[in-house]
Amino acid sequence: MTSKIKLLLAIILANFFTIHSQTSELTKKDSIVVSSWIFGIGFNAVDDSDDQFYRLLDIKDAWNAVPYPSRLSIGKYFKNGLGIEAIAAYNKYKSGKTVDGLPLTNNENYYSFDTRLSYDLNKIVGETGWFDPYLGVGIGFTHANDISRGTYNAVVGFRTWFSDRLGLDFNSTGKWTMNNNYTNHLQHAVGVVYRFNVEKELTKKGEAKLEMIKAEEKELLRLTDSIAFANRVADEKRTLAEKLEKEKERLAQQKNEEARNKEKNDIQNKLNDLETIYFVYNSSNLTSASKNTLSKLMAILNEYPKLTIEVSSHTDSRGSNTYNKKLSEGRLQSTLNYLLQNGMEPNRFTGKAYGEEKLTNECDDHTICSEIKHKQNRRSEFEILNF
Repeated sequence: MTSKIKLLLAIILANFFTIHSQTSELTKKDSIVVSSWIFGIGFNAVDDSDDQFYRLLDIKDAWNAVPYPSRLSIGKYFKNGLGIEAIAAYNKYKSGKTVDGLPLTNNENYYSFDTRLSYDLNKIVGETGWFDPYLGVGIGFTHANDISRGTYNAVVGFRTWFSDRLGLDFNSTGKWTMNNNYTNHLQHAVGVVYRFNVEKELTKKGEAKLEMIKAEEKELLRLTDSIAFANRVADEKRTLAEKLEKEKERLAQQKNEEARNKEKNDIQNKLNDLETIYFVYNSSNLTSASKNTLSKLMAILNEYPKLTIEVSSHTDSRGSNTYNKKLSEGRLQSTLNYLLQNGMEPNRFTGKAYGEEKLTNECDDHTICSEIKHKQNRRSEFEILNF
């Protein structure tokens, strides 16, 4: 590749990556939240003076509020602008405030639980991003001034967002009683709202910008494809050659492992075919049968010069643990000495004495067994360490 082509390729790639790196910046500021869950916590004020639609701002005489968060809400809002919400609120009517048209003589608790269906007015007036006005209707239940009542609700409010997730909610709700014997009232609220499980989409302006960026990227890719093709072919050939080489190495390793496993199985089968070395009760001396077995073992060791084994010696359960441990050490030493005395190198085997720790049957200190069963535990065994 000539220096001029390299320079041209570098310029094209630089332009490509510059535009590509700007894509998220351009689309991020042109995206909006289209659906989410919203959780809110805040304050509420209740006007239950029975003249709320005439003296809306009679705060001193008619509004009731507590000085701590007293309203919780949770709602799901959908792409079509509709939202459903559940709201719980607590308040306290203060003595001296006007309630149901009369001054209240005692403090009274106020509880309400409301559900509502709302509509995002941005769907009509156009998305503003940070300003989110809405209207809503619903039904609810209120217990106030020792009176419980169902209500038909209408709400007007707006949310203002500081980020995609955090904002403030301001709203006023008119509550008309389902029972004409009781009074209607107003409930005003302000609080912090948090959006989660947010789903976002681009605005029309953002979609137009994204289409423009994609078109520019497509053109740049078209220009770079012809230059990069030769390099891509060379890379693919090199990658294929590397894969073939690795596959050859893998197959060779697999073949070696299979051969090694077969050899190990063959050796283990030969060891398994040896007669077990058993000892006479309370003795560490080898029997003639045991010596014959060890001679066959040495033949296997000579057949496989790299084979190393572990010899383990055991006793039956009769006698104390300490005595049996010492007895198994004697049986182990007898076995190892025989191998050494008959020309086996000491690095071809190691040994462990287990006493009565590894019985082959149920014949422990608490079980009465025949001599034949006890004999099965007075043994030396062989295990492959390496080959």
